[in-house]
Amino acid sequence: MNQQVQVIKLSGIINTANSQELREEITHLLNSGIKIVLVDCQDVIFMDSSALGALVLAFKTLRAAGTKLFLCSINEQVRILFELTGMDKVFEIFNNQDEFNQIILANS
Repeated sequence: MNQQVQVIKLSGIINTANSQELREEITHLLNSGIKIVLVDCQDVIFMDSSALGALVLAFKTLRAAGTKLFLCSINEQVRILFELTGMDKVFEIFNNQDEFNQIILANS
């Protein structure tokens, strides 16, 4: 896989207790020269608004540094959260890593 792509796999419940950790992990990538971050939510059971806030903040931080953030494999609950908040228009969301690889990596 492309050296400039970093995949972050989330799992379980992402909420106030661990969303700060998620933000720190993504922000930490800024110093590593990564150009594309893919957040894989395949194993996420539940995500709350603080997790969404952490993702939005990370998205803005990364974008300001010229790094793109994408999401893939979100479940129905997460999709509804994104749609209700309009974040499905902000984030580019792929069905899975394969689709991401075909569309993004093929064009980079």
